Amino acid sequence: MHWTHDRNRADSVPVSTYRAGEPGYRRVSVALFAAGVATFALLYSTQALLPELSAAFGVTPAQSAWSLSLATIGLGVALLITGPLSERFGRTRLIHLSLGLSSLVGLACAVAPGWHMLLGLRLLQGITLAGLPAVATAYLREELHESTHARAAGLYIGGTALGGMTGRLLTGTVAEAFHWRWALAAVAGVGLLCAIAVALLLPASRHFVPRPGHAVSRRALTDPALLRLYAIGACAMGAFVAVYNAMAFRLTSEPFLLGAGAAGAVFLVYPMGSISSALSGRLADRYGRRAVMPVGAAVFAAGLLLTVPDNLPLTVVGLAVMTAGFFCVHGVASGWVPVRAHAGGVPAAQAASLYLFAYYAGSSVFGSLAGTAWTLGAWPAVVAMSAVFVAISGLLATGLRRIPVLAAVPDPQPATR
Repeated sequence: MHWTHDRNRADSVPVSTYRAGEPGYRRVSVALFAAGVATFALLYSTQALLPELSAAFGVTPAQSAWSLSLATIGLGVALLITGPLSERFGRTRLIHLSLGLSSLVGLACAVAPGWHMLLGLRLLQGITLAGLPAVATAYLREELHESTHARAAGLYIGGTALGGMTGRLLTGTVAEAFHWRWALAAVAGVGLLCAIAVALLLPASRHFVPRPGHAVSRRALTDPALLRLYAIGACAMGAFVAVYNAMAFRLTSEPFLLGAGAAGAVFLVYPMGSISSALSGRLADRYGRRAVMPVGAAVFAAGLLLTVPDNLPLTVVGLAVMTAGFFCVHGVASGWVPVRAHAGGVPAAQAASLYLFAYYAGSSVFGSLAGTAWTLGAWPAVVAMSAVFVAISGLLATGLRRIPVLAAVPDPQPATR
């Protein structure tokens, strides 16, 4: 068994990290899976509602996308604060606070009296959501045995994929049957249930060591591998969100003319993301992250191209393939960042926060461009714009092969750093 010393305890009693198959590992996995579901269901709760919000408040498609972009902007900026705070005050406290507060703000969004109030609440919700993604991968690196890091990160990302599907599918279905306000309330209820599950299941940190001060490590901003990973996250997420933002308008327009519920059903392809992220984590543990990530980018591009024809079954297949490719890229990259950072002496949560800041900046900036692309050139313009970002992420992922491995921390598979 792999033993470490808990430096927070005066008696320095040896405490083991959790291995796959142990009860503690299962509790961590289930809790962070549920936390991922809640966080991303709440974050993307308005994406399937963009046509309804556009009609209800008399705003353009590009303006309606700000209900999502402001949430991701708030999340991205808050990550720069919550990541360093977690290095000083701990991981689990922020996770619990984030899930509880963001669910309550979700309920407030459901009763927002006007467009600008809704936008303000969505910005606040993004800020309150930052506690989980800022610390999740750092918590996994600290509490789980190193042989399980990539697969556990993949399972957590799988939870975020399921959460993204739940938020979009639930809101589309409820909005068509009742109203968009009831749709947002339903997602907030899911968030509260997941918050309770996490409170009951997630083990307290046993290997967290407080780090005083909040200065950004110079290496976090200069290490060539980390910089590439940040850029990969920004480009891949920007392309992914742009496609799904515009898809709601495409499916409710000619030639498909689907209702909100039927259009929302397209998000049933999201379990492909859960499967892909979990599988890619296992493959990364076995073959190395450098080998797996470029394959994910290629799958992403192939799926995107399948959505070009005006054929509904082919479009759904393309979205499923694209979703699998995206979550392969993101799952591997997000799990790689804290490992690379730790090997280079960079605080893990700090590097994870910078990665996610870039990730959500890509979502906010590139994702909001989807409305403009749709207005200018409909679906072909959206695909062309997204394809550029996918190509960039693929080239960056391939270039990671040429960056030297860090060996500051022993690892049975050093080539994955």
